[in-house]
Amino acid sequence: MQKTVPTPQAANPSTVPLKRQFVNFLFLKLDPQFRNLPPNERLVAKQEFLKNVEPFQKRMIPPPAGEAMSAPSGRSAGGGMILLSYSLLGLRADCDLMLWRVSSDLESLQEMSSHMHQAGLGKFLFPAYSYLAMTRRSIYMDKLNPEHDEDRTRIIPGKYKYLFVYPFVKTRAWYQLPMETRQKMMDEHIRTGSKYPRVKLNTTYSYGLDDQEFVVAFETDFPQDFLDLVMELREAKASEYTLRDTPTFTCINKELPDLVETL
Repeated sequence: MQKTVPTPQAANPSTVPLKRQFVNFLFLKLDPQFRNLPPNERLVAKQEFLKNVEPFQKRMIPPPAGEAMSAPSGRSAGGGMILLSYSLLGLRADCDLMLWRVSSDLESLQEMSSHMHQAGLGKFLFPAYSYLAMTRRSIYMDKLNPEHDEDRTRIIPGKYKYLFVYPFVKTRAWYQLPMETRQKMMDEHIRTGSKYPRVKLNTTYSYGLDDQEFVVAFETDFPQDFLDLVMELREAKASEYTLRDTPTFTCINKELPDLVETL
């Protein structure tokens, strides 16, 4: 009897796991000597920097199957990277700008860093902080918005003017608690966050990749909402198990050419 070979079936997009992303928050400090250069040299240096970096803004990661491609400010359609630029000029003493990079692979992050520092302004920019993380589904259930757990596998940043970023580490005692106990505390945490719908949370995971356990990035057009949210979260039970959540960075979204002109 001839063996029947099953006909291959097309994968159902709803059941195909979404590819996780690498996420990097790169904070840079400008060498003060740059401002001592003659104006024409500064202009050429800025132009060279943009020439090296802007092509990476055209490598936007394609959306999951069935979703429309959209390109918020600072991004355009392409192939494997999202690059957003933020100013911290005058807001912190230790860094002047931040590049929020989302990539499908680590090599693209290295390639961009190499190009960035090779010419012009890039030679005067030095890393102040760099946080590496990945997306993944949360182990805790969001009972108010169950679909949010899947959303964390892919982030779509850049729709808001302000960004607040900090690395986050839990105490080891947190991980010794029963899962049910942790879930109850996270339920309180989630309920608090739901009071501030104008603040969007992006949580990424750094276990084994970097010194912190998470990097959290809050996007909003209303800084006062973020301040009130953080104050209220300090009173939540889960905050007892926070080991470290500093430094904290306040960032303002700017198109890369506009950002470069402020330096």
